[in-house]
Amino acid sequence: LKYLSATSLSPIQGTGARPRSLPSAEPCPLGLRNGFLATQPYALIYENIRMSIKSDKWIERMAKEREMIKPFTPQLISKGKISYGLSSYGYDIRLDNKFKVFAGEKEAVDIIDPKKIDNNLFRDIISDVCVIPAHSFVLAQSKEYFKIPRNVIGLCFGKSTYTRCGIIVNVTPLEAEWQGYLTMQISNITPLPARLHTGEGIAQILFFEADEACRVSYADRKGKYQNQKEVTVARV
Repeated sequence: LKYLSATSLSPIQGTGARPRSLPSAEPCPLGLRNGFLATQPYALIYENIRMSIKSDKWIERMAKEREMIKPFTPQLISKGKISYGLSSYGYDIRLDNKFKVFAGEKEAVDIIDPKKIDNNLFRDIISDVCVIPAHSFVLAQSKEYFKIPRNVIGLCFGKSTYTRCGIIVNVTPLEAEWQGYLTMQISNITPLPARLHTGEGIAQILFFEADEACRVSYADRKGKYQNQKEVTVARV
């Protein structure tokens, strides 16, 4: 992999940040770095915009002081289970027992339109085990309720145990000041039915904190999934 330099990094417009070159001893790989596209051998960072990944100590403190995650498990539980709880730089969430199983193939629909989703396309179930049909998906919910601080964003990634079985978890970012139970889409890309285990790990969330709060948060703009209490289909 070639390292490309700050001498020809192209700034992304509208950030208003002042760039600073790092020493040549700290090269930046090709790609996007702090709002700049690397095309030569040095790194570039902003002096006034930084986001850092947060550690287990910070996550536990936010859970206790601000109820950022509730219920909160202060250690990683893994014996005989798909792991969940606090990890070094993230939190592994659990799968609740409420699901919306896609049943569009039985409703004889010709197309899925995100702007016109009918609840009849899904079958609601409550079960300790959910089976996803081959080449299909379900909407599911976290057992944890989240209250994201104003200067924080959460990014969610599927657990490797499920990923290695062809079960893919997709969740959009947990935005600043969003709160609610997390709705996630879980796909089975295999030609066989796939089993999900409730009360056990399903995905990991990484938390990033900015050095200044955003101008407009998810709560400020009254986001359509704010205070989400149940598995929720797409809204427009």
